[in-house]
Amino acid sequence: MNVVMFRTRKVATLTRFALFVSCALVLAACETDGTGPTAADAPKAEAASAKPNAAAVRTQAAKPPEPVRDTEPMTRSRAARECWMRTEKASAHEDLDKRADLVNKCIDQKMNAAGVPAPKG
Repeated sequence: MNVVMFRTRKVATLTRFALFVSCALVLAACETDGTGPTAADAPKAEAASAKPNAAAVRTQAAKPPEPVRDTEPMTRSRAARECWMRTEKASAHEDLDKRADLVNKCIDQKMNAAGVPAPKG
C-alpha cells in the first residue's frame, strides 16, 4: 500500500513539474517588448516574412519606430483621459484635489492647443 502511494505521489509531482516547465516555455516564447507586429500589421508581417531581405531587415532595425498617429479628434473626454493617465504616473503622491486641479489645467492646455473653444457656461 505504501509503495503504491509513493509511486502515485512521485508521478503526480513529475506531472506537475512537467506542466510547470511547459507553461514556462510557452510564456517565455511570448514577445512582450512591443517590437513585434501587432494585429493590424499581421498581413504585412506575413508578406515580409515570405521573402526576407537582409538589407531591409538591417534598415528596419536601424530606424526608430514611427510615432502612433492620432486618428481620434481631440475631445474633452479624450483630453481628460490622457491628462489623468499622465497625472497618475507623475503626481501619484499628491492628494486627489491637487491632482484634479492639475488635470483641469492640462485639459484646458490640450483643448487650446487643439484649437477647440472652451465650453460656455
